[in-house]
Amino acid sequence: MAGAGTGRKGGFRSGTRSKLRKSAGTHGKVTISRLLRKFEVGEKVRIIQEPAVQKGMPHPRFRNLIGKILSKEGTNSYLLQIKHGNKPKKVIARAVHLVRQK
Repeated sequence: MAGAGTGRKGGFRSGTRSKLRKSAGTHGKVTISRLLRKFEVGEKVRIIQEPAVQKGMPHPRFRNLIGKILSKEGTNSYLLQIKHGNKPKKVIARAVHLVRQK
């Protein structure tokens, strides 16, 4: 039974058991080359969350969306412009959660 007067339960990663699961053979630490990736402003990237790195992870609802890099934020994060439904949104993500698109 839920506590009295509480709303819907669930945090940032609720309902993502399969979405944020790594396939067999890919568990463990992330390679250093994935952590040190660099992207250029205007480049197209796909959001693929890396479950081993929680810091700088964009919300799981943005998984597999393609966005354009608007700017670099800090030392290893990027500001992305994505289209979620019909609405353009801005998302901040670390480089380890991004994959270069052609």
